Amino acid sequence: MPVTYHEYPDASVTCEAYVALPDGSGPHPAVLVAHQWSGQSDHERTTADRLAALGYVGIAIDVYGKGTRGDPHNDNSALMGPWLADRAALRRRLLAAVAFAGGHEAVDAGRIAVVGYCFGGLCALDVARSGTPDVRGAISIHGIFPPPNIGPQADIATKVLILHGWEDPMARPADVEMVAKELTGAKADWQLHAYGHAMHAFTGKDVDAPERGMQYDAAADRRSWTATVGFLAEIFL
Repeated sequence: MPVTYHEYPDASVTCEAYVALPDGSGPHPAVLVAHQWSGQSDHERTTADRLAALGYVGIAIDVYGKGTRGDPHNDNSALMGPWLADRAALRRRLLAAVAFAGGHEAVDAGRIAVVGYCFGGLCALDVARSGTPDVRGAISIHGIFPPPNIGPQADIATKVLILHGWEDPMARPADVEMVAKELTGAKADWQLHAYGHAMHAFTGKDVDAPERGMQYDAAADRRSWTATVGFLAEIFL
């Protein structure tokens, strides 16, 4: 499986994507992988590899900028916080990644999706919220849901799948209801799968902090990947 790193710009900032190519001649559908709060890590790169094994171009994107990474095992609020405070800037950074993917020679620019974990789940939703017609599907996995509040919400053309741990303290039932109403109001084609007893970060095999509402859950991990694979197959038909 060929793997390369590619730089792409957002204004004056250089970002760095990890690109995993599938076997066979292209162009291929592409799936962007948006990272959790510590920045692009082995988790996202491994996910890109798994997507390439399915026949997609897997692209682990970079919200923070080349070389800016946190510690997956510690507090990364200082990295994530500015992006939560400036969702317009976050939208621009995410759409820069979409533009990079669409211009890659191995990518079918008409078949792009995005999947994200934790903070990356919010990023996936924000791509959909942008109203872009260039992304067919957005998958939020144990993501957070606050709306961007940067003006009237455009109709959402991107199909949305939310994969949620019901015991996630960072996305309470009231937050789930809020995002469902938001997506419905924007005329989105949306789905929600909630996994009983699962906490935040349920796909992180090294996560074990139930006192903070964060714990790996093998069943939710397996089920969420199955749902992801099925959703991608549907939107890329």
